[in-house]
Amino acid sequence: MAKMFRISRRKFLIAFGGGSASLLASLFVLSRFGALDRVIAGIVTAGRPSTNKEILITGQRLPIPELEAGEMIGGQRVFDLRIQRGSMAFVTGKQTPTFGYNGEMLGPTLVMDKGDDVVLNVTNNLGEPTITHWHGLHLPAVMDGGPHQRIEDGETWRANFTILNEPATYWYHPHLDGKTADHVYHGLSGLFIIKDEVTDNLGLPQQYGIDDIPLIVQDKFFNEDGSLNYPGTSEGVKGDTILVNGAITPVLEVPAQVVQFRLLAASNARIHNFGFSDNRQFYQIGTDGGLLETPVPLTRLLLSTGERAEILVDFGADENREIKLRSYSSERENIDAIWAKDLLDISDFDVMTIRVAAATQDAVTRLPGSLATIARFDESQADTTRTFKLQMSSFRINRESMDMNRIDETVKLDDVEIWEVTNSSEMSHPFHIHDIQFLILTKNGSQPPNNERGWKDVVLVKPGETVRIIAQFSDFADPDTPFMYHCHILEHEDGGMMGQFVVV
Repeated sequence: MAKMFRISRRKFLIAFGGGSASLLASLFVLSRFGALDRVIAGIVTAGRPSTNKEILITGQRLPIPELEAGEMIGGQRVFDLRIQRGSMAFVTGKQTPTFGYNGEMLGPTLVMDKGDDVVLNVTNNLGEPTITHWHGLHLPAVMDGGPHQRIEDGETWRANFTILNEPATYWYHPHLDGKTADHVYHGLSGLFIIKDEVTDNLGLPQQYGIDDIPLIVQDKFFNEDGSLNYPGTSEGVKGDTILVNGAITPVLEVPAQVVQFRLLAASNARIHNFGFSDNRQFYQIGTDGGLLETPVPLTRLLLSTGERAEILVDFGADENREIKLRSYSSERENIDAIWAKDLLDISDFDVMTIRVAAATQDAVTRLPGSLATIARFDESQADTTRTFKLQMSSFRINRESMDMNRIDETVKLDDVEIWEVTNSSEMSHPFHIHDIQFLILTKNGSQPPNNERGWKDVVLVKPGETVRIIAQFSDFADPDTPFMYHCHILEHEDGGMMGQFVVV
């Protein structure tokens, strides 16, 4: 089997030295005597499950989730989603029990236009309570699919709202208090694509599954009997096997032209640092909630769980070549504590293989020069500034753990607010706010990088960092039904690092 990751001794010393001279000296001695490999394996795998990679089915063709445009009934775009149990073949000769929407695992990609009046009928056939949250969408609180919209087994929940969001890639997933991580880990996730005439006329790749490719990236542990191993560790579950669209390190054939990838970091806890094996330049064109103003050139793209990015990659000169999409996790800043890392966190590893075939007849060969206009808020427009402190001790925000019966913040309708989010822990936290899209003002007093200067609903807050964001809370007031804000490491969310706000 091909080697899936690599780490140098130097990178390990940097990642785990943590500034301790005695520890660094000890590790250096071990390195000189050839024992460091055993130390690496011992430290980062201690107490964690592992997968026997020899039994896994890898290198399959990348599955493309079915594109579902719904049915137009009485002027409404109607979707029917069934939450159900299924099974998949990940281990040779075995079946893996999974959860899925309308299928064995994951769900269809729902496509709709800005301004559509949509109805989503969600039927729970899972055998236990769950819920489905429309992540990133701006909508009434009672339609959000948060913990208060619980769906009992056998029941159907009807969500109805108008699509007000900008064209972008959004997603849907469970959000049941205390069970979100388990349900997502077993397969319940899917994508939304919102479009409009403006973006349709930008000349971007639009052939879904051909030059417009959804990539849902996750990681799992597998048992010898084929079942998923969900250890439920409180710091966040990071599997040792990478899946894309529900396949283990798959193979994708793309045409020799500009291709759009819609990346969703859908792991329970893992942060990825995406790039290509030949270190080629690519261009980010979209963030969580909309297009950037212009394409941003990158060779690495850091995405934490819940974040999305739309990127353009030019394969025009690569016909008959093979390129890997990789995560260069070893290049990440040495910011998280040792106990928060696993082996993949300090390694570079393959995510999937890309094989380049002939171009299509209507190939996109050029990148647009401009994409969108972003109406930015000035800090002087803010009506209120709120502060939030993320704490690992008992998984708290502002010293409080999640309580379904407590409202933590009350926001006035149409107010513009600045939220200052400080991470006082030793581990990075992706911070997500329901209902709104926000703009990042500063990170530790500095402007965000160009590829983070678009609309966001998740922002990674590193240890010791303060991130300031600005947003308007418009359209929907409901004093009785709250929205959530929380860490999007799903085990942290389930453990209590979540709060509630109402708009009045």
